[in-house]
Formats: sequence, C-alpha cells, structure tokens
Amino acid sequence: MSLLTLSTLSLLILLNLSLTSPSYAVNATSPSVTPAAACKSSIYPKLCRSILSPITKSPPSNNNPYEYGRFSVKQCLKQARRTSAILNKLLSKGRSTLRHVDASGALDDCRQLSDLNAEYLETISSELGSIGPLNRAGSDRVRTLLSAILTNQQTCYDGLEASRNRGRVVGELFDPVFVNASRLYSVSLGLVTTALEGRGKGRSRPAVDRTHSRSALGSSGPMTWFSMIRRGLLEGIRSGVRVNASVTVSQDGSANFTTIGDAVAFAPNNTDISDGYFVIFVKKGMYQEYILIPKNKKNLMLVGDGMNRTIVTGNHSIIDGWTTYSSATFSVHGERFVAMDMTFENTAGPQKHQAVAVRNSADLSSFYRCSFLGYQDTLYAHSLRQFYRDCHVYGTVDFIFGNAASVFQGCTLYARKPMPGQKNAFTAQGRTDPNQVTGISIQNCTVTGAMELAMDPNGTENYLGRPWKEYSRTVYMQSFIDGLIEPAGWLEWNETFALDTLFFGEYENYGPGANVSRRVLWAGYMKMNATQALNFTVENFTTADTWLPFSDIPFIAGLL
Repeated sequence: MSLLTLSTLSLLILLNLSLTSPSYAVNATSPSVTPAAACKSSIYPKLCRSILSPITKSPPSNNNPYEYGRFSVKQCLKQARRTSAILNKLLSKGRSTLRHVDASGALDDCRQLSDLNAEYLETISSELGSIGPLNRAGSDRVRTLLSAILTNQQTCYDGLEASRNRGRVVGELFDPVFVNASRLYSVSLGLVTTALEGRGKGRSRPAVDRTHSRSALGSSGPMTWFSMIRRGLLEGIRSGVRVNASVTVSQDGSANFTTIGDAVAFAPNNTDISDGYFVIFVKKGMYQEYILIPKNKKNLMLVGDGMNRTIVTGNHSIIDGWTTYSSATFSVHGERFVAMDMTFENTAGPQKHQAVAVRNSADLSSFYRCSFLGYQDTLYAHSLRQFYRDCHVYGTVDFIFGNAASVFQGCTLYARKPMPGQKNAFTAQGRTDPNQVTGISIQNCTVTGAMELAMDPNGTENYLGRPWKEYSRTVYMQSFIDGLIEPAGWLEWNETFALDTLFFGEYENYGPGANVSRRVLWAGYMKMNATQALNFTVENFTTADTWLPFSDIPFIAGLL
C-alpha cells in the first residue's frame, strides 16, 4: 500500500465524523443548558461546541447535560468503530503491504485498542440509556471506562510516536487521526462527568480497617492457601471464595496441562462472578510463556506455589522490536482477574530499555503476594481499577507506570541498579485529562533499594516518581521511605512540563527518606491532610471494598 493511500485513509478517518441528531428519551432530572455553557469546563471548548451543534436542532427538552453526554458517547462510538474498521482493513492486507514494516507493531496495538474502545463505548451507551439515574456503581463504571478509552487512545498514539522517532513514516501519517480522536474522547469524558456529578455518588462511608477475616489469607503461607482451596474444592466447601471449577498446571505432565496458556484457553468464557472463579493452580517451575488473559476470560484466578517458586518469564523489549505495550510477558484484560503467589518477570535487562513484565488492563483486578521483576517499565498498570496487596515490585526507570486507578497496599518496592547515567523513578503515572479517575496510590508500603543498588559504588539518584503525562497523579501515604530517595523526592520529566497540572502528594510517611522539608516546590506537589488522603484509599479511589471481598484478599478500606 502506497504512502499516498495511507494518507488518504488518514484524512477519511479524520473528516468522516458524522454528527446526527440524537434520538434519546428526555431525562427530566437534568436542567436545560446551552451547549456553550456545557462546554465551558472542557479542555477543548471549541471542539465541544462543534460536536454538540446538531443537538440544538432537537427539541429543547434534549438540551441538558445528560443528553449532551449521551450524544457525545454516540459520536465516540462511531469514531471508534470507523477507526477499527480501517485499521483492520489495512492490517489484513499483511505486513508486506506496509512500506515501513516495523511500524506495523504499533498499528497492531492501535487495532486492538480501538476494538476495545468500541466495546467499552457500547457498554457506556447501554448504561447511559437505562431508565432512571445511575447508581454509584454505574456512575463509577462509566467514568472508569471513559477514562480507559482515553488511555487506550493515548497508548496507540504513544506507540505511533515512538515509531516515528525511529524513522518509520507510517506513524507520522496517522498522527492527526488519533490526536483528533483523543480530543473527541476527552470532550465526551468531560460532558459525561458533568452530567453524572451528584448522580449515584453515595456519601463516603467512614474509613475503617476492613482487613478480610479469613485467617488463611491473613497469616498463613502460600502452600496453606493452596491446600485449603484444593481441599475446599474436593469437599465442596466454598468458604470465603466461590469456586466453580479448577485445573492444575505442571511441567512434569502430572496435571491437566503443561502450560499456563493452554489452561487459560480451556477456561470458560464470559462467566459471572455469581458463578464463582475458575481457578488455575500452577505448580512450581519456570514457565517460559507469553500469556494473554483475554477480555472474555472473566473471573479467572491464577494460584501459584509462591513467589520465586512459580515463575512466568520472558524477555521481549522495545530494543528487540516490540512496542512497550506488546513487550509484556504477562498481559491481562479479563475482568475480576486474580493472581496469587506468583512471580512475573522480564529478563531483557536495563540495556534493552522498555521491557514490561506485566501489563494489566483488567477492571476490578487484583494481585496478592506476587512479585514483578524487571528494570525499565516493569509493571504497566495500564487502565481501569486495580489492587495490589503484599506484592514485591523491582525495577529502575519508571518501573510502576500507566494510567489505571491502582492502589498498592503492604507492598515492597525495590529500586535496582540502572544503566550508567540513568536515574531511578519508582513511578511514572500517565493521566492525560483532569476528568480521568486514575492515578497511583501507594499506601502502607515500603520504598527501598534492592541489594544490587546498595552495592553500587557510584551511587544512583532515586525518586518517588516523575510526571509522564500532563495530569500525572501519584500519592504515597503511611509508607516507609528509605534513605535512598533524594531530598527533593520527585523528578522532572522534561524541564517544566506538567509541574503545574500534576498532583503528587505525600501523607504520614516515615523513614529516613520521608522528610518533606526539602521537597520540590512545584504547584502540583502537596503535603496532604487526612481529608485529601482519604480520596486515595481503597474505598474512595477504586470502590474496591465492593469487589475485593469476592476474592477474599485482605485489604484496608480507609486510612490506617
């Protein structure tokens, strides 16, 4: 396919945004406002007014924030479907048709992400089309999915940008297409957020310690938990965790499967949480597999023999031709995924730059007593709502990154020795829009260095995080911060970029690196009080108090 043809396709996507009048029922609870008024809070007010202009031809009763939000979602869905169709058509012709073949990896990512966006928008459209106002759960789900749609779009654009930086022109041709779509999705997120304000948001409940009660999870080792689940299955007892079926993976041929990937493929599709989890027990061993838990594999629980006993390993990296997104050893999309007592690693090493061990894009997902081993970009907390408890994360540059709403509790974060001249940043959060309900919350964790860093004779600068994107949001609360952290605490991404729009916060941390007297003086940095810190707890930030009990993973809903 010629470059001219690609350019023409780009223009077709960009220009073919059909705006038609909505056909929704009136929501009488929303007051009437003009499109101009509704668009004032958008970061793209001119585009917002343009998108809403056809709705002014509808009955006046449709001119309210809720209808504006629903109408914008309709336009987003059209855009996502159209983009997916063109990418599918382009890539179905084969990589050989692309002049710059190496760029097709980024386009593959874009196709997958556009397909996901179309699915998410269908779900959102259905939610907003329901009769009556959304409840708290529905409102949170809609805003979470819209936030993820923007994240998916940004991931696509980042991959194309990286392709262009490596001299692959295909990425450059598609730039305006995805920039335009990102702005459209941003407008919709803003309109829907405004419409849902005050709808279905229950009053915050008191923050209390809701550490789950079953002692097997709270105090016993991984083998005890493994044995109890197995015994419960055999005896038909479902105390704490509801399980509908299980299989076992072992490399010695003594179990149902010899690979984790085959066990995942065998798992049922699109189950409901009321049916219970499908449990895959993975016996100790080194599993050299690249595993994807697809979106239709819901309510899947992966249980190993323990950290550093059951290990999933790979070595894909950006230097070896993979995109950051596709370099992951283990990738998960399936809703309510749970992993326990596992290790996930990427052994590419610091010289291979971006090399992901786990990419998590699964809503309501959790990792318990797992370890993540890598260097740059170890754990890609990509999107949606996530929880990590009693985990170990090792890395160097930006080794916890992404744009999920993620909470880490009781985890230990280890900085490793980077390449000469590099600085370690524990986090790099990717929030691109002020309306996204995303961020990284690190609570009751330990921030320290791995042994290899302690043995570093030249010393390495270590920081709590840096702003990957304009509205980056990361907080550390009630955690031990070791002395390896620089007094400034936080690192710039690029001179003054995002320093006024980010939100970096600290609350009641302790340890030799927790002194905030010499912290950065950025407008976006904050020494939080208890009220502010409560916004980033399990209960208020991810509503995990409503979905974690199904897994029986211990958690603290509020502050300590």
